Amino acid sequence: MSEVRLEDIIKPENKVYSKTDLLTDTVMHYCPGCGHGTAHRIVAEVIEELGAQNNTVGIAPVGCSVLAYNYFNIDVQQAAHGRAPALATAVKRLMPDRLVFTYQGDGDLAAIGTGETIHACNRGENITIIFINNGIYGMTGGQMAPTTLPNMKSSTSPFGRDVEMMGNPLKITELLAQLPGTAYVTRQAVHTPAHVRRTKKAIRKAFDLQAKGAGTTFVEIVSNCNSGWKMTPVDANKWMEENMFPYYPLGDIKIPAE
Repeated sequence: MSEVRLEDIIKPENKVYSKTDLLTDTVMHYCPGCGHGTAHRIVAEVIEELGAQNNTVGIAPVGCSVLAYNYFNIDVQQAAHGRAPALATAVKRLMPDRLVFTYQGDGDLAAIGTGETIHACNRGENITIIFINNGIYGMTGGQMAPTTLPNMKSSTSPFGRDVEMMGNPLKITELLAQLPGTAYVTRQAVHTPAHVRRTKKAIRKAFDLQAKGAGTTFVEIVSNCNSGWKMTPVDANKWMEENMFPYYPLGDIKIPAE
């Protein structure tokens, strides 16, 4: 039996996908099964398709996404915890020709950075905010976040979130959609190929609207945290579909008037 060589199987004419050059070769630190890596890939692909590699500035705050500057082959600036919209505001006002986006988790955006988020959106700063919502503080030990669901367990709510004591989960995306400065607000996911395609389309729309000076564009991505939720990636995705999506339904929440 003759030896089968990999190069004989994978030929250029059979190639259907290549990693975008806008992602570096640095191995990502995210837990296996986490949605962050997929979200990074989508963002990088959109920037590449726009030909905006040399004209884009990303803002990475504190949290699981703190090392994003290691993965994107573009200019990326780190912000203090929760302050990414404020820094993005400064970058965009000083360099209005740049495509500027923040990449933030729920603890960063909806807790520590609530003020910066709300006021940047209310002012209609011409930036794009990409918001990863996994309902927990992922990097710092799995503590309860503003987005943690009722009765959902975390390291600081081991018996589940008691709404009477701890308040209701914050639907920050719906709140931001009410502000006059937001032009496009949507909620998507990345756990299946179909959802990846929809999310990529949403991010492209957000960037296109920013290029038109429409105002703040906001893309929430509901994701899992299998390590923080203490589940396998498969079980975490199933739990997300059964529990996160009913509370945080997917789809466009605010679209520009035609």
